[in-house]
Amino acid sequence: EVQLQASGGGLVQAGGSLRLSCLVSGFDFDDYTIGWFRQAPGKEREGVSCISASGHSTYYADSVKGRFTISRDNADKTVYLQMNSLKPEDTAVYYCAADVFVRSEFALSDSEYAYWGQGTQVTVSS
Repeated sequence: EVQLQASGGGLVQAGGSLRLSCLVSGFDFDDYTIGWFRQAPGKEREGVSCISASGHSTYYADSVKGRFTISRDNADKTVYLQMNSLKPEDTAVYYCAADVFVRSEFALSDSEYAYWGQGTQVTVSS
């Protein structure tokens, strides 16, 4: 059974940092692109970042470039999202997702991903 478990969310003040983790099981982790998405209340889900199966390619939404860093540890089957300089507008439920075939030009499109984990809440206070 494919499972993705996101964790690491919480409440933090603006300017602070959090590190999200996405632990995966049930499939060959090394073959999958992993993405992070978020959804704020009343807004559509948006792509935040993703990392290719090899780890050589990473993608970021313009809104998080320079503040967020994605990485993966294939031995631990975990993808991390280090979030620095957090802003109130980063407040959302964050989800991780996985798929084998993710077209690079659509790397941050949720329609590219078949497998999803439950979300973890990130709240940034001003």
